[in-house]
Amino acid sequence: MTATQQRDGIAAALSAYAIWGLVPIFFKQLGGVPALEIIAHRVVWSLLLVGGFLAARGALGPVWHHALNPRTLAHAALAAALVMSNWLIFVWAVNADRILETSLGYFITPLLTIVLGVIVLHERLRSRQWAAVLLAVVGVTLETWRIGGLPWVSLGLAATFGSYGLLRKQLPVDAAGGLFLETACAAPAALAYLLWLGGSGSFGQAAATDALLIASGPVTAIPLLLFAIGARRLPLATMGFLQYLAPSLSFGVAILFYAEPMNATRLLAFAAIWTGLALYTVDLLWQRR
Repeated sequence: MTATQQRDGIAAALSAYAIWGLVPIFFKQLGGVPALEIIAHRVVWSLLLVGGFLAARGALGPVWHHALNPRTLAHAALAAALVMSNWLIFVWAVNADRILETSLGYFITPLLTIVLGVIVLHERLRSRQWAAVLLAVVGVTLETWRIGGLPWVSLGLAATFGSYGLLRKQLPVDAAGGLFLETACAAPAALAYLLWLGGSGSFGQAAATDALLIASGPVTAIPLLLFAIGARRLPLATMGFLQYLAPSLSFGVAILFYAEPMNATRLLAFAAIWTGLALYTVDLLWQRR
């Protein structure tokens, strides 16, 4: 791989993670729209955008070929259910002033992925990985104690996205093709819901809201396509390190823009997760060497 390709890969990956980290600001502008309606629009406009992108590249044929395989289609449908659940929890939490909980969820995700590897793929953990997972458990326990119950937003985001990532690896299509299949599986339900809403929905009530709902398609699809470029051109360890940019930016947005509360117990919970992630990153780099 040339230095130019690696530089382009880093730029693409950083752009994807930056968009994902700052996207709470976008969804805050849709605070008056129910989360389920936002997700329905997100599905429809993403499908149209990605479908157009694939058609322009002449890449719809291979995706259609994969869609004819019942097993692949079933995997895509399950992946769609997981990623739509993830989007729904995320958008609801952002507009319920719980961005810090979404940040914690995406910090936990890489460590939960390790646990899923043990449970589903019967992988063996190295000592540093065990330590990272235990620190994540400490962080979640502290957050549970702080709020007096399970941090379901954080755990829900981590569980759905971690499971989605594991399932997505089994789909024999690239990021754009996979997103097209997933949104195509979800589109009938999304369209039915929007048609059921009809005039009582938010679309068509104000030009600014309409523009934001349409823009939810590019906001969804563009970072995924950038991520795919980065993933193809960079080592796994590099992508693993860069992924922390997104929840770090969300953390900053929550504190600096929206003044979400941060006390000592919550800071200790984040610190435990951050330490676990540091160990996880060191382990990735060690294994690469």
